[in-house]
Amino acid sequence: MILHVDMDAFYASIEIRDLPELAGRPVVVGGSPEGRGVVAAASYTARRYGIHSAMPAATARRLCPQVVFLPVRMDHYAHVSGRLRAIFERYTPLVEPLSLDEAFLDVRASQRLFGSSERIARRIKDDIEAELRLTASVGVAPNKFLAKIASDLDKPNGLVIVAADRVQAFLDPLPVGRLWGVGAATEKTMTQLGIRTVGDLRAHSRDALHAAFGRAGEHFWQLARGIDERPVVPEREAKSLSRETTFDRDIDDS
Repeated sequence: MILHVDMDAFYASIEIRDLPELAGRPVVVGGSPEGRGVVAAASYTARRYGIHSAMPAATARRLCPQVVFLPVRMDHYAHVSGRLRAIFERYTPLVEPLSLDEAFLDVRASQRLFGSSERIARRIKDDIEAELRLTASVGVAPNKFLAKIASDLDKPNGLVIVAADRVQAFLDPLPVGRLWGVGAATEKTMTQLGIRTVGDLRAHSRDALHAAFGRAGEHFWQLARGIDERPVVPEREAKSLSRETTFDRDIDDS
């Protein structure tokens, strides 16, 4: 099984951990409402006011006048991320970081040492909370695509497991916009075709999807069936590949 571990509001949560008096208050990392800066991260309390990353800081202040702005401390976040990586690597060498605060882990070979994938996920979450005093949301699934979707469904501090025999039951009710490559423009086209859920998409034939979306149709056909054969690529291997290979851009604007 594959784990996708995604830290909860990583930058903002580190700041609140380091400054406990900020607990429960709306906190934004990055930007200044007096300048032209943008929000780098927002705490969950701040998000309740509609504040989100990449939003102009001045807009965040208008939405929530009492929001607390803090400067970005990237070196500090990178240090915490290093400690996070060390926790992952206790359980598997197959760690593919996506950013400072999220990674894929292939734990299939680790289960002989540490127990089931669910048990490994719980141990990782417990280690993060005990050692870093932070929380993470984890998706556990047969592949990267499914694990990533699963980790997003129960934030913060969630754990969602997608068993191999429950893939379609998991996917079919989800809005089609959750699929990789389905941005706003593609979702609008799908809606016009009567495709609102992954189950709706799965009901369309390969040929019909190819006719509507070109090469991307094959991609959508596979994802609607939970197919994703990409391996977890450890960081060193990924860097080596990146020197030799140019990968296609994302299919759409998501």
